[in-house]
Order: sequence, then structure tokens, then C-alpha cells
Amino acid sequence: MDVALLLKSIMGLVSILAVLMFLLFRSSSKKKIKKVKIVKKKVKPTVKKPLNTDLKFLKTIIKKKQTEAPKLQETLDLIIKHHGTIHTKLGIRAHPDFDIYFDILFTVCRHPNANKDMIIKFDRELGELNPNYKVDINEAITKGLNSRRV
Repeated sequence: MDVALLLKSIMGLVSILAVLMFLLFRSSSKKKIKKVKIVKKKVKPTVKKPLNTDLKFLKTIIKKKQTEAPKLQETLDLIIKHHGTIHTKLGIRAHPDFDIYFDILFTVCRHPNANKDMIIKFDRELGELNPNYKVDINEAITKGLNSRRV
């Protein structure tokens, strides 16, 4: 009698296992089938506005905390392109116009939408265009990053 009870128990467990595996494969096959709707949007032709490359205007874009990352990157690229060179140093002292660049670097480092790639790219490009100011540029970036809230 012990053998008959053992065989019935094994058969019961095998049947329960078969039902569970059936439910498992049935539910996973439903998850794989998903209907995807493709919605076509009509694209309106946009007229490109001429870019304002005034340094004060570009600085106001950087100062806005709501400026998105792509717009911020575009603004930094415009600064490098149109205002990348800083006047030469006055002996040991930096030129008074460097204060504008110091403020831009400091603000970019503190901007909530700025990422490390943006900051590093701007640092390298500005440093390559102005090798005399590398120490001052690094100082501005260090102060900006240290003042960031962590």
C-alpha cells in the first residue's frame, strides 16, 4: 500500500506541475504580443531666426535656470565660436573682460541642466583658444563646481 500511495502522490505533483507550466507559458506569450500604433505627425516648415550672438544675450540664456541642456550646449558653442578669444593678459593680471568669462564658467558649473560633458568641452575649447588663461579658467571651474549643491 505504501507504493500505491507514493505513486499517486508523484502523479498528483506531476499534474500540478504541468498545469502551472501551462499557465506560465500562456501568460508570457500574451505579454510578448503587443500592438503598436504608429501615429504620423505633420511637420510644419519652420523659419529659422537669425541667431543673436551678442555676449550679453548669450549670458542671459545661461543664467536662466529653465534653459534645457541642448539649448545650453548650443549657447556655449556660440560663445566659443563668436567670443572664444579673450584679450591678452595685462602683465600678471587678467584682462577686465575676463570677469565676463569667469561669470559664464561659474554659472555653467552651477546650472542644474549642465552635465560634465558640457563643462569639460567648454573648458577644453576655451583653454585651447586662450592658453594664457588656463589657470584662471581652471580656477573658475573649480569655484563653480565647489559651490554646487551636492
